[in-house]
Amino acid sequence: MYLAANGRPDAPPRPAGARRRVPGTVIALGAVSLVTDVSSEMVTAVLPLYLVLGLGLTPLQFGFLDGLFNGATALVRLLGGRLADRGGRHKRVAGAGYLLSALSRLGLLLAGGATAGIAASLAADRLGKGVRTAPRDALISLSSPPGELGRSFGVHRAMDTTGALLGPLVAFAVLWATADAYDAVFVVSFCVGLLGVLLLVMYVPAAPAGPPVRTRPATHRPLRDPAFRRILYAASLLGAATIGDAFLYLLLQQGLDLPPALFPLLPLGAAVGYLLLSVPAGRIADRTGRRVPFLLGHAALLGAYAVLLGPVTWTTLVVVLALLGIFYAATDGVLMALAGPVLPAHGRASGFAILQTGQALARLVGAAGFGAAWTFWGSGPALATAAAVLAAALVAAWRVLPASPQPPSPPPTSSAPAPSAAPEAS
Repeated sequence: MYLAANGRPDAPPRPAGARRRVPGTVIALGAVSLVTDVSSEMVTAVLPLYLVLGLGLTPLQFGFLDGLFNGATALVRLLGGRLADRGGRHKRVAGAGYLLSALSRLGLLLAGGATAGIAASLAADRLGKGVRTAPRDALISLSSPPGELGRSFGVHRAMDTTGALLGPLVAFAVLWATADAYDAVFVVSFCVGLLGVLLLVMYVPAAPAGPPVRTRPATHRPLRDPAFRRILYAASLLGAATIGDAFLYLLLQQGLDLPPALFPLLPLGAAVGYLLLSVPAGRIADRTGRRVPFLLGHAALLGAYAVLLGPVTWTTLVVVLALLGIFYAATDGVLMALAGPVLPAHGRASGFAILQTGQALARLVGAAGFGAAWTFWGSGPALATAAAVLAAALVAAWRVLPASPQPPSPPPTSSAPAPSAAPEAS
């Protein structure tokens, strides 16, 4: 079992000597994610306006589509993780997911205003993300020392968030240059997405080149591990209490009566906070244990809900976006770093896929439920209910989440006592 200097097995020690460099695979995957997120966030930034203000969808309809955008990938995530673990095909499976997401931009272009076509395109994009995420995170985890997982995921997420920061800016520029032509945003997004696929093919190695990782026997399955199950339960419970950023942005836009052209800029504040804090949050999690930062990140999200329950001012805007940045910095990569040490090397992608699926399905429920509550009760009562649910989920997750998850044990070896004359027995 790994033991940190402070006695926390969920924060393995850094090797003695000079600080280790971030593995090249992590940097390469970060570059791919950066470019891909420019493509993805261009669409995400304008989607609420396109659907609610442009096409006239109700909050309930938007809530369903937003949940689909984030949650209808369960089986594909599991399949992607399993295919990646078989024969170590992490790069090929991830590449297929990146390509599918890029092609989905053409689907949005061809769908016009048809709700069914839009839903199919969003589903294709999320299917692509579902396929690629677990193999990508497994490559990061397998390429990094156990004691540096938080830092490696933090560096990757920082690069990923740089793309998320640039995406809305590009969308804003395209809308400004084309007089609010959403089709132009979809075309540019498609081209940038293809560039991300090319970077993956050229610069990401097919197999991780990391340190030896302990494995369990081939009969091990992630869900048989009590520590992993508790991580899964806690993450899913908190995911069901997460209403989705798009709703928060819509509440800010309505409260401040922002012009529609400025709406794509709202995610920038959260992206800046995430970019600045993801690496420090990962390093703190490596040193102090990953459970507390993960829970405190959701406490920051609860703070954002509470602030929005009051009068919406420009100060509210700044505070909410800052709290969203803290939320993502302290939860996204930290959760993967928390789960990584309890998963065997040969099942790392499958375990991550199970964890991500649990979160995705839970967020589907949360987004659809909040959309329905907003439609029937109004935004204020719906948000107050969401805050109460998240507070209760935090208390439950504090009790469920293991304080010090155990890393997997090495496979059994012959341990019969050897004669003292046999030096190789040592």
